[in-house]
Amino acid sequence: MIVKRAGRHVVLAAIPAAVALTLGLSGPALAEGGKAYQIDLAQLNNSGSSGTVMLTLKGNQLTVQIESKGMVPGQPSAQHLHGSTKGHDFHCPDMTDDKDGDGVLSNTEATHDYGDINISLTTGGDTKPTSGLDVLRMPVADAQGTIRYKRTIEVGQDVVTHLKDLHVVQHGIDRNKNKKYDFEGAGKSELDPKLPQEATAPTNCGEVKGAAVGSIPVGGIETGGGTEAHTAVPVTVRDGVAITVLAVVAGAVIIGRKRAGVGPVRRETNGSGA
Repeated sequence: MIVKRAGRHVVLAAIPAAVALTLGLSGPALAEGGKAYQIDLAQLNNSGSSGTVMLTLKGNQLTVQIESKGMVPGQPSAQHLHGSTKGHDFHCPDMTDDKDGDGVLSNTEATHDYGDINISLTTGGDTKPTSGLDVLRMPVADAQGTIRYKRTIEVGQDVVTHLKDLHVVQHGIDRNKNKKYDFEGAGKSELDPKLPQEATAPTNCGEVKGAAVGSIPVGGIETGGGTEAHTAVPVTVRDGVAITVLAVVAGAVIIGRKRAGVGPVRRETNGSGA
């Protein structure tokens, strides 16, 4: 199978102010050293949900910040980092992966494209893949359908090395528009018959574009199917120089260099606040 390749990146001076303000990410936070990737979440299952994710890696400490909207109000959203840390090439799916034609892209159908859970983005406790359906430890959307999540967790060297090969998926749809997860909307979940399909079906997905460049898959699925809406901005801090990389339609290139200070490693925070 053919591995999809991504286009070139253009270097700019800094993270766009709107992105930094939305996620509450200040300049000094990045200046402490490390790498960060901005990911745009695009809807699946015609959910209308969208969002922005910032993954910031300092040593083996990974901070995940998510702000998403269009979620089911008052309902928990299972969310994860999906993909492979072993060289497999996975992508965000689309509705062509609805193989049974029932109008709902189930998690099982979507996993063919975005891979298994690598990290469960819980609000507290462990982040193992086995916690993927622990909805009591997942963030809950507010009355407006907005989720704001921030947590710092310790990750293994495999994640440190392959972070840009992973991507974020949030789950939970409202097919019958009654503002809750129920069995009348889409039946039982194929993952757990005690849960409705609406609770486990993916609502959005975002991937780090360009991650597969130069990567040779070692087996498994290399299908793709994501849209250009799933974009990411890699940011690298090396030797005290912060560089933000993103694609610019106008083609203008500005290179900004900023001295980075050295700060303490931030501890894990158990909560869903931004």
